[in-house]
Formats: sequence, C-alpha cells, structure tokens
Amino acid sequence: MAYRKSTTRGFKRTSSLLNDQIRKTGESRGFAVSRVLTHWEEIVGPDMAQIARPVKVGYGRGGLGATLTVLTTGAQAPMLEMQKEALRAKVNGTYGYNAISRVHITQTAPTGFSEGHVDFKYAPRTRSQPAPAPEDVAEAQASAAVVENDELRAALERLGQNVLTRQKTKGKGY
Repeated sequence: MAYRKSTTRGFKRTSSLLNDQIRKTGESRGFAVSRVLTHWEEIVGPDMAQIARPVKVGYGRGGLGATLTVLTTGAQAPMLEMQKEALRAKVNGTYGYNAISRVHITQTAPTGFSEGHVDFKYAPRTRSQPAPAPEDVAEAQASAAVVENDELRAALERLGQNVLTRQKTKGKGY
C-alpha cells in the first residue's frame, strides 16, 4: 500500500490553527456560529461593516431569540438605527433561521472602553483640484529654476502651482 507524500512539509494553514481559538472566543461572547464574526463584511455588506461590528449575542431568560449587540460610533448610530431590521434579516440569513430577534446598538463595548474601538476609515477624497493655469505653471517653473536638484525643483514647482491656484480661487493674497 502506497502512502501519499505530504506536500505541506509540516506546515498548516493559519486558519486551521486558529479555528478552535476563534470558536471558543465566539462562544464565550454568545456567538454559536463564529461565521458572524469572521465573515461580518460578507454578511452585512461593505457599507454597513465599515460603520459597525458585532460585539456579542445575548440570550434572554424569557424571550425567544437572541439580542445582537453591535458597536458603532456616535455619528453613525442614527444611520444604523434606521437599518436595524435589514441588519437583523441579513444575520438571520446566515444562521438559517430566526435566531436574532433584536438588535441593540451601542457606542461603547459592554466590557468597557478598552475593547470598544471601531476602525475609522476615511472616505476617498471626491473633490478634485482645479488644473493650474498655464501662467501659474510658468511662474512656478521660473521661481524654481535656480534650484539644481531635480526632485527639489519639481516639488517646489508643485508647491508654487498650488499656492498660485489657491490665491486665485480664494481671492486672498499671501
């Protein structure tokens, strides 16, 4: 009988090494299905995942279903409040049944401020700079022409173009 030769040479996938730890941590916080934690962006979508993340699932004494606690920032809480029902439906779709009956929004973690961090991602800049006028480009090049270092001269030319363009758009003199 021929044995299959291992191609991994003793190495394992990181996900297989961390599965037990993720499952234990998830279960201690009430997540019976750790997929809600590990695939949060896929479940709720990139827009909602950017402003919120799951903190815990709590099971009440008398009620049916669980309460999902979601962490967000103060500015995003009203927007998330309006989307609670859609969020609940998306998470229940992951579980496969109506496991979550309520969604609670918090702006700090229930265990304290040390764990209550939400990643802040800046939106890409949408406002474009106006193209500098040809006379501004020529003036900036003339001002930086005495500099011998090419990189420094190019940087000074860009700075000069920005300053001259800003003076015209703001109507201020420097």
